[in-house]
Amino acid sequence: MKILVINGPNLNMLGSRDKSQYGSLSLKEIEKMILEEAKKLKIGVSFFQSNEEGKIVTKIQQASNYDGIIINAGAYTHTSIAIRDALEIFNKPVIEVHLSNIFAREPFRHNSYISSIAKGVIAGFKENSYVLAIRALYQILNNK
Repeated sequence: MKILVINGPNLNMLGSRDKSQYGSLSLKEIEKMILEEAKKLKIGVSFFQSNEEGKIVTKIQQASNYDGIIINAGAYTHTSIAIRDALEIFNKPVIEVHLSNIFAREPFRHNSYISSIAKGVIAGFKENSYVLAIRALYQILNNK
């Protein structure tokens, strides 16, 4: 079982962003947490982060060898039909993740182009959102 974890714009700045919304861990520290959980579940995990929409779309298009995707598209969650369409073409389980509770924030963050095609959305648990997502994707993939 192989999972791709995709992070969008500004997530490379975790650790120096608003800690009340995003927690205090860096993206590398969160990736380490994900790897520890993946090891327990015997899942292979790869990571990709980009601030560029087209690079994220291309990565999704090249992800056919993965069993599922966990994606925190950052601000592109609320703006990118291209990322949504690429995930729909992927046609395997997708879990949408957010560190903050997007529904308790500014109204423009309440809309997600990804949610309607995702198996689930996990938001508001800071770095633990990713751990919950990998567990959920593991269960989804094992129930097939």
